[in-house]
Amino acid sequence: MRKLLLILPFLPTTALAQAQTGWGNVGQQEEKGFSWTDPLWPDFWMAWTPATLAVFVGIFSAIALIGVLEGFKYRDGIERRGVLGLTTTLGDRLFITLLGAAYIFLAWLGLVGQPVWTPLFLSIGWGIFVFWKV
Repeated sequence: MRKLLLILPFLPTTALAQAQTGWGNVGQQEEKGFSWTDPLWPDFWMAWTPATLAVFVGIFSAIALIGVLEGFKYRDGIERRGVLGLTTTLGDRLFITLLGAAYIFLAWLGLVGQPVWTPLFLSIGWGIFVFWKV
């Protein structure tokens, strides 16, 4: 409380000083921090943001991992008949997971809107379910 009483007399003068110098900052470049929505390369034909780059790197990494597992560890594939009655391999399950995640996100954005943390966790749960039971 004592600090607040010491600072209180100086507050109106700083507000007045900021109001007087406000127009002097109009032409100056503002420093920006990291943003998930700012484009990485502004002159590029596609707006690659850190979020879109992370999604595409994740998808291609998952495809590469499934390809390596199918090619080296499970040569014959891991075919099984799951809950949906389909005979699926690892690649089929990855495709079903990605397709289901896309539908979960689209439905969430259409019905609820943002933020999208809940559909992210729902999609991860969907992926675990697909690789476990389908």
